[in-house]
Order: sequence, then structure tokens, then C-alpha cells
Amino acid sequence: MRAEVAQPGVGEIARHWGRIGCVGFGGPPAHIALLRRLCVERKGWLSSHEFEDAIAACNLLPGPASTQLAIFCAWRLRGWRGAIVGGLGFILPGLVLIILLAALFLASSPPTWVRGAGAGAGAAVAAVAVHAGAGLVPASWERAFSRRRWLVYAGLGGVAGALAGAWLVLVLLACGLVEVLVRGRWRTDRGLGVSGWLPLALTGTGGLAAVAWTAFKVGALSYGGGFVIVPLMQGDAVRHHHWMSAAQFLNAVALGQVTPGPVVHTVAAVGYAAAGVGGALLAALVAFSPSFAFVLLGARRFDRLRRDRNVLSFLGGAGPAAIGAIIGSAIPLALALTETWQAAVLVAAAIALLLLRRGVVATLLGAGALGALLGVLGAGVSG
Repeated sequence: MRAEVAQPGVGEIARHWGRIGCVGFGGPPAHIALLRRLCVERKGWLSSHEFEDAIAACNLLPGPASTQLAIFCAWRLRGWRGAIVGGLGFILPGLVLIILLAALFLASSPPTWVRGAGAGAGAAVAAVAVHAGAGLVPASWERAFSRRRWLVYAGLGGVAGALAGAWLVLVLLACGLVEVLVRGRWRTDRGLGVSGWLPLALTGTGGLAAVAWTAFKVGALSYGGGFVIVPLMQGDAVRHHHWMSAAQFLNAVALGQVTPGPVVHTVAAVGYAAAGVGGALLAALVAFSPSFAFVLLGARRFDRLRRDRNVLSFLGGAGPAAIGAIIGSAIPLALALTETWQAAVLVAAAIALLLLRRGVVATLLGAGALGALLGVLGAGVSG
């Protein structure tokens, strides 16, 4: 039996979660490792079993799972005050940094070395997408109720990730609902059914409402890991609303990968391109609000959520589709490259990530440094 451990105060949560927000480079695996080291191994605030249960529950929720885990752990220790303070500590450092970087990289006339760095890091993003999707395959494949349907859902997600853009959310929802129906356990009195989700997903907006809607899809309707937000955002930001060029979108994705904290920070760069600092803050507020709501309103029901057959069935369809979408998004990301040397950087990044097992942050920083050097030496850089 675990000995009683003094629970932290709100100030201590602010300090520790803020530190993780500052040093949490590397995406969800790094965030989970940092939270486990703090809450389980160093402080003993949570048992290993409690922490693993929290990971499992957060992985069943749409939106950024590692953000929800950070909020949940803080809630578990100090209630709603801890959840808000811990969540903000985890989110704000990276958010401030990505807004500052967006102002630099998305300026109308950035210096040549900045454009080169963006073009270099952006060239590697397609490889990062494949790496992210491939990393999710083994666990999802192992959990598959029907591997034949898993392949179908993944294939549909891949096509949608490559072609559907902003409409990807409909494919994710449809695959999840089909799996629920196929398993024969759908209950129309639970949750929001087909008639509730589809009109919502089809809602059209403009102006700041469009920024908010894009951010809402990222924060409340995305499944399967942080990188699934890329095809969701690309369709809105580049093709539909034209807030940014394809090259600038690659810059934004790269910035979301190399800054600490959740990958969902990328939506702030998209918001900045659409409406400046106000758009960035609005996008971040809307994207992260569902994570706080899920924990503050539903954390006491997480045990029930993990056993809910409808939820598990839905994720049995939406999860593989999200993985396919992440990998499929590599196609438009690669097609957005305009310079010959960027293709060489993409190949080198793919080798580094998929064969040599190098880290994402190191790969992107290396690609950015190479791009900056080439830009200074006179190589063409896209703007």
C-alpha cells in the first residue's frame, strides 16, 4: 500500500507544470515522460496504475491527449484550481514562443536567412507526418476489432488526408459511427448521434468565426494524435480561406513541432496569419478550451468512459482513419515544396526519422539550419 504523500499546493503546480511547458520539446511522448517522472517517480503524487489509467482515458478523448493528461493530473491533485493553473502552465510558454516566431516567419518581408530556415524546416514536415502516423500504427493495429475494417478506415482516412482537407472531420466521424453501427451497440439516447454531429460539422463560417471554427475542429473533433490537426488546418488555412500560402503553412507546422508544449500550438500560427495576435489568441483559446472542459466536467466519469462500448467502438473506426489521414497529409505537404533542394532535404529528413531513428526536433532544426545556410548562399527560397 502506498504511503500518504503530501499533495502540492496550487503554487507548486504552477511551478512544476510551467517548467514542463518550457522544456517539453518532442511532442506527446516527451510530455508523458515528464509528467510520469514528476507525478509518479519523483513526488509520488500518483501511483503508476493511476497514471496509466489517466493516459488510457485521455487517449479516448478527441483533441490533444498530452494536454488533457497534464490538466487531468493537476485536477487529480488540486481540483479545478489545479487543473486551470496546471493546464495554463503547460500551454502558455509554448504559446507565447510560437506567436513570437509566427510574427518573425510570417512577416511580409522576413530576412533571407529566416525564409531559408522556414523553407528548410518546412521541407521536412512531410517526413514528420509519415513518422508520426507510422508510430501510431502498431498499437492501433493490435487493438483492432477487425483488421479488415481497420485497413478500410485507414485507407479512407489516407485519401481524406490527401484530398479532403477541411472536410476530413466528416470522414473521421463517419468511420467512427460506422464502426459503432457494425458492432451493433449503438444507443440513440447516449451522446450526440449522427443527426447531431453532421450539421455541426457542415457549419460554414467566415472572418474570425472561421478562425474559431478551424480551432474548434482541432481541439474538439480531432482523433488519433496531434498531427491529425495538419490536414484539418491545411484545408481551411491554405485552400479555403487563403490565410497563408502553402509554404507559410509548412513553416507553421514546423514551428509547432520545434516549440515546447503541445503540437496544437500550430493553430495559433494559423490564427496569427488570419488575424494577427488577436487571431492567434482566439485560435488558442478555442482549441484548448475543450480539453479543460473534458477534464473539469468529465474527469469523475473517466473510469466509466474507459469501459463504454460506444466510445471504444467509435475510436475503433475514427482512430485508424486518423492514422491514415496523418500519413495521407504527407502528400499535399510534399507537393507544397517549390525548390529542388527542398526535395533533397525531404529525403534526408525521411532517412533521419524513419531509418536512423533521429528525433523530430533535431531533424527539423537541422533542416532549418541547412535551409538558412542555403538561403544566405543564394539558393531559391519560397515565401
